[in-house]
Amino acid sequence: MNFGDILEQWERGQSHTSHHNSINAWLGENEVFDKDSHAKNASIPGEKRRRLMRIDPDDIIDVHGCTSEKAWIQLDQFFENAKDCGFEKLRIIHGKGNRSQGEAVLVQTVRRYIEQCPFAGENGFEKSTNGGSGATWVFLKD
Repeated sequence: MNFGDILEQWERGQSHTSHHNSINAWLGENEVFDKDSHAKNASIPGEKRRRLMRIDPDDIIDVHGCTSEKAWIQLDQFFENAKDCGFEKLRIIHGKGNRSQGEAVLVQTVRRYIEQCPFAGENGFEKSTNGGSGATWVFLKD
């Protein structure tokens, strides 16, 4: 069950007690980051956010296996192109860092890139069927 399904059931007035564990599991797996939460009206309005959570990304990039520097360059080109095309949602596949010595490098590179990108908004790890903590979704700002 994805978050959109949970919201739809909630809005239809179905009992949420049976879905309490599903909601907690989804939230734990899909932590949302909003780098601009301190700014007024930085979050995406409710209905648009629900729609974006349900749809597939407009574009996907796979940077796992790249060096941090190469991934940064590819992300820069990817986000510029996405903004020019008017995309709303992106997916970045960075891997989980299972073969890294120590900390997963690309996850941190992607997080740093998103933090500095002026048109990257809310983001979080994908649900397990789309890569879990090995992939990140990002909403682009209007």
